[in-house]
Amino acid sequence: MSARLELDRYPLTGRFLLGRLRDAMSEDEKATIESLIERVEDFDASQQILARGQLCDKSTVLIEGFALRTIEEGNKRFVVGIQVPGDFIDLHAFALKRLDHNIVTLGPARVGFCSHKRIERVMETNAHLARLLWFSTLLDAAIHREWIMKLEQLRASRRAAHILCEIWQRLDFVELGRLGRIETPLTQSDLADMCGTTAIHMNRALAQLRKDDLAHFQRGSVKVPDRRLLERYSHFDPTYLYGEGVLGMQGELTMKNGE
Repeated sequence: MSARLELDRYPLTGRFLLGRLRDAMSEDEKATIESLIERVEDFDASQQILARGQLCDKSTVLIEGFALRTIEEGNKRFVVGIQVPGDFIDLHAFALKRLDHNIVTLGPARVGFCSHKRIERVMETNAHLARLLWFSTLLDAAIHREWIMKLEQLRASRRAAHILCEIWQRLDFVELGRLGRIETPLTQSDLADMCGTTAIHMNRALAQLRKDDLAHFQRGSVKVPDRRLLERYSHFDPTYLYGEGVLGMQGELTMKNGE
């Protein structure tokens, strides 16, 4: 399924579940998702769009750019997730009403807002589409579990490499990946906050990746001479992203005729 064709038809949500379950959606369902967007806002720089504990009556879709999930404790910020174009960033807020973390854009971004009233109508009238929306929130949970496990398993240089490999794969899903490099607005401090380490330690970790000719990080642009080598170094297995492999969907959630 081509992102270009999907974006021609659905310019705001054409990347939603692309590379995973978008082919399980009917054209009517894709149109319904597109119609959920009531307002679009462009952010020129990093900006908080939802604060921890804030009462939510709408959720957001990331149309362009990147966003982070962050938790602040004392004087320390922890980055507990990153979102790429096509992600329904805070669909969790539909059920929770208040999130336990902040949502912030990472550099310039375009975000679409949809009211919980519209989502509620989908839940009431289209069980199949409701299940696909539920899948997208559970996919976020699968990613969080992988982060927790890798935080325990790997030292900082391998953790950073794992995060870079994940971002690359998720960009590939939505056809934004590039050959031989990863382009993001991430800084060393962002990576440090993702890996639970200090900026100084992350600087050393990235220096190690550069010394081993695995990844060359410069202001978010990462040159990777050998992608497979970086994946092996970081013990990256994309299965948890539910694109391919034993967890990849094989048509189980595709709507059958008459359903």
